[in-house]
Amino acid sequence: MDAPRVEVLAMAAGESKVYLGPAALTTFCATIAQRDHRVFVLTDQNTHQDCLPILAKYLTIDAQYDIPAGEKNKNLERLAQVWEALSQAHLTRGDLLINLGGGVVCDLGGFAASTYKRGMRFVHMPTTVLAMADAAIGGKTGIDFMGYKNQIGSFQQPMAVVVHTAFLETLPERELRSGYAEVLKHLLISDAAGWMAATDAVPEDWDAIVAKAIGIKLHFTESDPYEKGMRKALNFGHTVGHALESYFLTLENVAPILHGEAVAAGMICEAWLSCQRGLLTADAFTQIQNRLLAIFPKLAFPKSDIAAIARWCLQDKKNTAGQIKSALLDGIGSYSLDVTLTLPDIEASLLHYFATHI
Repeated sequence: MDAPRVEVLAMAAGESKVYLGPAALTTFCATIAQRDHRVFVLTDQNTHQDCLPILAKYLTIDAQYDIPAGEKNKNLERLAQVWEALSQAHLTRGDLLINLGGGVVCDLGGFAASTYKRGMRFVHMPTTVLAMADAAIGGKTGIDFMGYKNQIGSFQQPMAVVVHTAFLETLPERELRSGYAEVLKHLLISDAAGWMAATDAVPEDWDAIVAKAIGIKLHFTESDPYEKGMRKALNFGHTVGHALESYFLTLENVAPILHGEAVAAGMICEAWLSCQRGLLTADAFTQIQNRLLAIFPKLAFPKSDIAAIARWCLQDKKNTAGQIKSALLDGIGSYSLDVTLTLPDIEASLLHYFATHI
C-alpha cells in the first residue's frame, strides 16, 4: 500500500511552510514532537469536540482554551481572555500556539500570538474550507472592533499551516458552502478556465480544490505580503460583503450570516459594478450572478436599510483619502485595483441585488 502523501510548500516569508495532503497532520506533528517547547491549543467549542481528539492522537498538548464559535466572538473581550489563558499557562515566546479552527479561531489566535510577549510562534490548523483556502494563508490576523470587520490586526506569518482536509467531514453543508465562496473568488480574479470548470453545486471532494485555492492565494500573498498592490485583488466581493456581514451582526433577533454568504452577495454586487464600469461584459456578469445565486441563498434585508448597509463601507480598510476603494473584475480571470466607488454606487449595487429574482 502506498504511504499517505504529504506536500510541503515553503513560503518566502521566513521559515513558514504549508503542509498539504493526507499525511499533512501526522508529518507536521512528527517534526515538532521532539522540540523543547510547550504546546497550547486554541479551539472553539465545535473544534474542541470534533477536531481536538484527532490532534491529541499525534501531539502532546500542554494547555488548551476554548472560545465560543461565531464571528460575533472575534472581538477584544475574547482576545483578552486568550491573552489571559496564555499568561496563566506561563507560555513563553519559544512555546507554540496552535489555532485549531476556522477563520475566527485563526484570525483571533494569530493576533493573540503576534502580540503576546511581543510575538510568539503559532501554527494554523484550519478546520473549514474558508480557513484552508483563505483565512489561514497569507499572514493576516485580527479582530472586529466597533462592529467593523478586522478593524484591528497585524500581518504576522505562522510558523506553519497544516491542512488536514479530513477535518471537513465534521462540517454541515452550510459551512462547506460558505468556504466555497472564497474558492470561487480566487478563480474569478485569476483563473478563467478554473471558473468555467467549476460546478454550480457544493463539491464533495475537497483535496484538489483546496490545494488549487491555496496555490492561488500564495501567488498573491507571496508577491505582495503587506497588501500594497496585487494582493488587494483578493478583496474582490469584500467591500460590499463586509458591509453586509457587519450589518447582520448588529441586528437583534436575526441570526448572523456566514462570511462566505456575505462575500457571495458582495461578489454579485461588485461584479455588477464591474459591468456598469465597462470592465465586465453583460454576458459574463449574468453567468457570475446565476452561478452564485444557484449556490448561495439570497440574503434578505429591507430595501429601506440599503443606505445604512452602504455606510459600513466608509470604514473599509482599503479606503484612502476618504474615498471608498475596491477591487473589481476586469473580465473573468482578471482584476482592476483601487477603483473608486461612491456611496450611491454601493447603494445601486445593493438595490440591484435586492431586486434580483432567483
